[in-house]
Amino acid sequence: MSDQDNLWPVPQFHFKVTIGDKVEIAFQEVMGLDAEYDIMEYRAGNSVDFSTVKMLGLRKASDVTLKKGLFKQDTALYDYFMEVKMNTVQRETVTIQLLDEEHNPMFTWTLKNAYPTKVTGTDMKAQSSEVAVEEIVLAHEGLSFEKA
Repeated sequence: MSDQDNLWPVPQFHFKVTIGDKVEIAFQEVMGLDAEYDIMEYRAGNSVDFSTVKMLGLRKASDVTLKKGLFKQDTALYDYFMEVKMNTVQRETVTIQLLDEEHNPMFTWTLKNAYPTKVTGTDMKAQSSEVAVEEIVLAHEGLSFEKA
């Protein structure tokens, strides 16, 4: 790798999303690729320090929100959301890849056992010339990250 490769950060606008075995869906925006640990605090009653000890607890990840343009014959997100029945949802592996200029993955985020929790139709404004955008929110059981 040359020094030239390290001059600029990677652009965020070229990526692809695959939900399970479904076809790749062209999303406009992906939000919520973060994870954190709960913090547990403990202090023994006979401790000479008048402060707590902080320890790492369970790891948790945010829900992921995906936005895409609304197309005339495309009901894929609504159909996916409507597959959810009381606790019998099909959990899927969701792969989000940030791509280079040759369409090769540079970084990959993988959501384990993801499923839809919310779908939102487009806002409508009579005095706007914006594209109609829908969004879906996915809950999941873990986020992993790897460099290609």
